Amino acid sequence: MQPLITDLRLQLSSRFQRPLMTFFLRRCHDHEEAKDLTQEVLLRVVRAIGSERTERIERAESFVFKVAINLLRDRRRRVERDGNPGFVPIEDIEEGEGEWRLAEEMSPERVISSRESLADALRALEELGTRTRDIFILFRLENMKQKDIAALYGIGQSTVEKHVMKATLHLAIRYGRR
Repeated sequence: MQPLITDLRLQLSSRFQRPLMTFFLRRCHDHEEAKDLTQEVLLRVVRAIGSERTERIERAESFVFKVAINLLRDRRRRVERDGNPGFVPIEDIEEGEGEWRLAEEMSPERVISSRESLADALRALEELGTRTRDIFILFRLENMKQKDIAALYGIGQSTVEKHVMKATLHLAIRYGRR
């Protein structure tokens, strides 16, 4: 591997490894798969940056997570096409709990209602600046720690808190809760 590409990969890994792992673990719940997906994202980003047709990347955070989202979409399509290899072992579900949890939590009405509520909240967040919206999503939806978000964006933790509070206040006002 060329020294420049090696340096770039190390820089990307040190900056995005933890946030990407958190991002993937929330979605696939498998540590080994999350590691594989994280490495795949870093590899795709290095390839994209190394290609001659790619223009200068203005916002690295957005680009890296866009690649991650696309990778998850590819994974979902593959699972839909080939079947879902993942399962929950019966030993991990307490007696009687699994049936209720699946029937209650995943009812079609509840899923649709949740998706509509989330879509409405995301539309409200679109009214904010990109950085405020992204920080709020990472903190509230991705459960990323404020110190990790601060390191990702190269800002202080108090600045992250301010962005989260700004978005929270915006949503509270939008939905009539003050």
